[in-house]
Amino acid sequence: MLLAVDVGNTQTVLGLYEGAQVRHTWRIATIQADTTDELLIRLRGLLALAGAGFDAVTDVAIASVVPPLTLQWRAVAKRLTNVVPLVVSGETDLGLTIDYSNPLEIGADRLADAVAAIALYGAPVVVVDFGTATNIEIVDKTGAFVGGIIAPGLATSAEALFSAAARLAKTSIEIPSAVIGKTTQQAVQSGLTYGEIDRIDGLIQRVFDELGYSAPVIATGGLSHRVTNLSKTITHVNDDLTLEGLRLIYQRSGR
Repeated sequence: MLLAVDVGNTQTVLGLYEGAQVRHTWRIATIQADTTDELLIRLRGLLALAGAGFDAVTDVAIASVVPPLTLQWRAVAKRLTNVVPLVVSGETDLGLTIDYSNPLEIGADRLADAVAAIALYGAPVVVVDFGTATNIEIVDKTGAFVGGIIAPGLATSAEALFSAAARLAKTSIEIPSAVIGKTTQQAVQSGLTYGEIDRIDGLIQRVFDELGYSAPVIATGGLSHRVTNLSKTITHVNDDLTLEGLRLIYQRSGR
């Protein structure tokens, strides 16, 4: 089976695929200091929970935005399968036209999102990936990846606010019942959640204006469910979009 590994700055998402079917998914904290042995220990526990062992994994596909962990996950894959894993980058054969000044700058997760979005929803399509950063990826009506937008993520914005404002205590990221907060906690929650979704909707409308047409908008990422129900532009939510993109890129490689 294929192990798809999406290494983000805050969380790492793993999917175990049997052919085109995802059998198990896991979301774990990204720990940049992890060694190969520590990752193997964590992976062994996850596979055991699924009733599988290391021998269930026959190949590995990796999208990583954390270079030190890219090296560690490559070593994990080699130990598991004795095969060099597929590590996605701008140099990978994606079957995707990229209209970007330097494709090597594009994060592997962004590329995987675009590949999966086209396959599942067609073109044009827009992806909003809610993570440490909020990434918006744009595929035009010809099926070309034409660029995107990168902004601070919801949790990142919250951490920056709490660390910079001495009198604001940390609060959970929850959607209050009203925009006008009656307490400081409600006011902060309103600013974070309604502010985030209005920023997303505003940016997407600007994207549509620049393209000259609208498109389906797919939300993914760990925080997507917190705010997408309030959006006027998001049309679908797909938590496994990046993993599915990795599977499709792996399938295209013919390995």
